[in-house]
Amino acid sequence: MANATTASPAMMADPASERIAPKRLFAFIIMVFGMFMSILDIQIVSASLSEIQAGLSASSSEVSWVQTAYLIAEVIAIPLSGFLSRAFGTRLLFAISAAGFTASSLLCGFATTVEEMILWRALQGFLGAGMIPTVFASAYTVFPRTKFHIVGPIIGLVATLAPTIGPTVGGYITDLMSWNWLFFINIVPGIGITIGVLALVDFDEPHFELLDRFDWWGLLFMAGFLGTLEYVLEEGPQYEWMQDPSVAICAWICGISAIAFFWRVFRAAEPIVNLRTFSNRNFAIGCVLQFCIGIGLYGLTYIYPRYLAEVRGYSALMIGETMFVSGITMFLIAPVVGRLMAKYDMRYMIAFGLVVFALGSYQMTWITRDYDFYELLIPQILRGIGMMFAMVPTNNIALGTLAPDRVKNASGLFNLMRNLGGAVGLAVINTVLNDRTDLHITRLQERVTWGNATATETLTMFMQKFQGLGDSTLMAMKQLSQLVHRQAVVMGFGDAFFILTLFYLGLTLLVTLLKRPASPFGASGDAH
Repeated sequence: MANATTASPAMMADPASERIAPKRLFAFIIMVFGMFMSILDIQIVSASLSEIQAGLSASSSEVSWVQTAYLIAEVIAIPLSGFLSRAFGTRLLFAISAAGFTASSLLCGFATTVEEMILWRALQGFLGAGMIPTVFASAYTVFPRTKFHIVGPIIGLVATLAPTIGPTVGGYITDLMSWNWLFFINIVPGIGITIGVLALVDFDEPHFELLDRFDWWGLLFMAGFLGTLEYVLEEGPQYEWMQDPSVAICAWICGISAIAFFWRVFRAAEPIVNLRTFSNRNFAIGCVLQFCIGIGLYGLTYIYPRYLAEVRGYSALMIGETMFVSGITMFLIAPVVGRLMAKYDMRYMIAFGLVVFALGSYQMTWITRDYDFYELLIPQILRGIGMMFAMVPTNNIALGTLAPDRVKNASGLFNLMRNLGGAVGLAVINTVLNDRTDLHITRLQERVTWGNATATETLTMFMQKFQGLGDSTLMAMKQLSQLVHRQAVVMGFGDAFFILTLFYLGLTLLVTLLKRPASPFGASGDAH
């Protein structure tokens, strides 16, 4: 195992040249833009679902599938990209992904019914997903190991920044133009990325003979396993989990497909994904960390806007402007993380990032209904710093220590873990918010009685306020009930932040299991 984590990285650099060729760097930057576009598309659409719902005359349950279809398709395609990247080569696979993503974006923009939108969104998610792990794999196979501290922060920044600024971008586009432009805005960059990749990328050669051994059964079982898992995690919290027939059926399909998938993966001559990569300890623990980082990345990108919309009554544009702080912080801190990675043990940096992230969440445990931009400023700055310090070194430790022939497959698995972490995080956060809000409503209602002086005074004040406007007593009771409910919702948010705080503090213990990676410049201090 030591050889896999120390000797192999050196193989990934060309001994004859330690500099980055300008052509390759430019080609890589074009690919990074494609990855940014693919990840960003999830959040810019989620911020404007109400406008899409109105434009397509859809119900709230129907429009939620605009997101769910994309996420299910994406989560299936990401691990598949490892095999396809080896078969088609980086150049061809990325060009197909970018062109397919662009074409399906155009179709989404012209959709006139919710059924059309769901179909094109599923296609968009499936085709666009190939860009994400391909960029990660290229970063850790194309460039010399001594340059990982440069390319690592670039892809780490994109992976974290895109979901964070998504609500901002989506809010601006919808406010200035219309929801259709959430999709049309992908067309010109998508065409440019496709042409640029076809012209410049020459990282590897395709091996079309692998397609003769494509494991269709493996794909079927993986699609059943991951697709239904994503559905259960997306829909479960709002439908009381197994009490809903569709969620229960999908849970059964997920369990049966998972068993069949794992059996098939270890039996097939050319498996759809190679799970033996998890035998590398740093990669396995890195995937667990990536899963948990995904919970925070997507969880807080969900919980902040939900608080601002439900409690503060912010519009999508106002939410985006408030959330932009984390994005700016990530952008500014990325080069600092890159420099520090070249000098310090990356395990300590990951632990520092997790503690800072936990500290930002802890400050939000005291949340009230009056929290505004300035109260959210420091927690969001800490969130941005913590996320970059945790994610970028984790990427390097997990993928940068693998042999080059294992990176393409490993990249798909690694990115899948982040997406699954996000899905699990949203499901858990939704469940916590629902359950804790219900609990706080019950407790507050027990306190708000005629024997409570504050409650009586508040009710009297409301009755005087509504005097002459109708049934003042009924209106006052309704107003008081809304006040209690809003307070219970805020307390539920505080509980969710507190759970995240404990979770990320506990996660720092996992860092101790990582092996010390080889020095970026081949100096002493390699793992043993």
